[in-house]
Amino acid sequence: MKNKDPRSEAYIDRSSKIVPATLMLIVLCGFSFYLGGIYCSEKNRYFNMDVVPAIQLRNKSSATSLQIDSLEFPECGIDYQDYTPCTDPKRWRKYGNYRLSFMERHCPPMAERKECLVSPPLGYKVPVRWPKSRDQCWYRNVPYDWINNEKSNQHWLRKDGEKFIFPGGGTMFPNGVGAYVELMQDLIPEMKNGIIRTAIDTGCGVASWGGDLLDRGILTVSLAPRDNHEAQIQFALERGIPAILGIISTQRLPFPSNSFDIAHCSRCLIPWTEFDGIYLLEIHRILRPGGFWVLSGPPVNFENRWRGWNTTAEEQKVNFDRLKKLLTSMCFKLYNIKNDIAVWQKSADSSCYDELSASAYPPKCDDSMDPDSAWYIPLRTCLNVPNQKFKKLAIKSMPRWPQRLHTAPERLGMVPGGNSEGFKHDESKWKARVKHYKTLLSALGTDKIRNVMDMNTLYGSFAAALIDDPVWVMNVVSSYGPNSLSVVYDRGLIGTYHDWCESFSTYPRTYDLLHLDGLFTAESHRCEVKYVILEMDRILRPNGYVIIHEPTHFVDVVSTIAKGTRWDCEKHDTAYNTSKEKLLICQKKLWHAKGSQL
Repeated sequence: MKNKDPRSEAYIDRSSKIVPATLMLIVLCGFSFYLGGIYCSEKNRYFNMDVVPAIQLRNKSSATSLQIDSLEFPECGIDYQDYTPCTDPKRWRKYGNYRLSFMERHCPPMAERKECLVSPPLGYKVPVRWPKSRDQCWYRNVPYDWINNEKSNQHWLRKDGEKFIFPGGGTMFPNGVGAYVELMQDLIPEMKNGIIRTAIDTGCGVASWGGDLLDRGILTVSLAPRDNHEAQIQFALERGIPAILGIISTQRLPFPSNSFDIAHCSRCLIPWTEFDGIYLLEIHRILRPGGFWVLSGPPVNFENRWRGWNTTAEEQKVNFDRLKKLLTSMCFKLYNIKNDIAVWQKSADSSCYDELSASAYPPKCDDSMDPDSAWYIPLRTCLNVPNQKFKKLAIKSMPRWPQRLHTAPERLGMVPGGNSEGFKHDESKWKARVKHYKTLLSALGTDKIRNVMDMNTLYGSFAAALIDDPVWVMNVVSSYGPNSLSVVYDRGLIGTYHDWCESFSTYPRTYDLLHLDGLFTAESHRCEVKYVILEMDRILRPNGYVIIHEPTHFVDVVSTIAKGTRWDCEKHDTAYNTSKEKLLICQKKLWHAKGSQL
């Protein structure tokens, strides 16, 4: 043993320790793999049961009715015929009264989400078709008399037999909305020549102002909360006029900055000078440089109107002076005023903002908050100064309508990967796709379809391809996706931010066509497909249509769930006939609640 190499002994000692350790490691890895297999098996079983139902296709031809096992959704009950989950009056008592914040979006928690089908009112009929619908609708489709009874002297609407008639009246336009808009156009000549294209009407009533502007080439988002003016947004959409539920309260409106060419308030009862002018600051944020803010009602024309406002002339003069001072501090100037209408214009250049002192009120907003972020973003008492790097953001610097529809906007560069070449490609792609859609859905392009939603647009090119059809399109940009909504508005189109894990801000039965391209591909990791389909069913009119462009496996999942919503669906090839993607075109049936009778 004397000749034994000590290094060899050490080596043998280490080897004897390594072998058992290696065996132990192998055993542990094998055991972990076994446990992981059990976990993944259970996990897949859970998600397959709750999220992705089994698909059993009997026929795989390119355009055939899908024969698949269906899910069954119960009816919600007649009490839910006007159910608006995120603006539900039954839940208002849970929220505070501060600045009417209870009327803002407050969506129910997952445990309280309804998994049922919203039925139409008793006696519901296929809506009156556009353009007749602008002036009349079926009473049974919106069977509410509050506005008719309380506003009868203002001629918002009147009941005539089985229909509501909309004579075009309003609180501040007793001679009709046409005469009101004519006076406004005299004060704002830019309304006549394509300079003004996008508008917002806060506190819109039944949207007669927005309806009149459609014939004048101006596209309006009519905005009002769900309040005691029962179903005013529902009336607007039943008429075929763009509208959305919303209120200026504690959070930003779901629109990008510098987007609307004109904003309008006709006695909308918004306390503009209260709370340090925070509501006017929000109007300033969404209004394009050089854009116009129009106010009719208190305190305008207080000298002649104060007796009907339960106030005094002196008090209204103080209010008017305060309003003018506040607007001046926000770089607005009084543009024109006549009778009951006053018009202010937002500064189109940087000189006014440059002259504001550091101690001025309101202060300029800092860089900590994106002015285009507007999904559950609190209002702030600061002034959003337009980005001076954009030289064509002001209304008179942009192409006039309709040229602006096909012009690559300057703000395209704010979108990740956005450029003029991609913009043109997107536009040509959607022209081809819409042409293909019309070969599959004959109703598209006719008066059978009026209210359209593009549920996850990029640049609004689907809407642009439909511009010559008798439709309007609500372009929805995901609050979790690329922020391209400013591009949509720069093109002269309208839209809103939204998260499809929640319900949309509208009444049931308000859209004739819902279109989505890649929504489930982008959002299914966050939003359960079943609830998105149920929400689509809620806002879709009976006999309305759905066009879904997705990878084949998502089309199969949706077609399964759609059986439970009583939709009739067909699967088709896409315009480019790719095997990995398919189109699903569905129509919602007109049905009535069980046991219902007039």
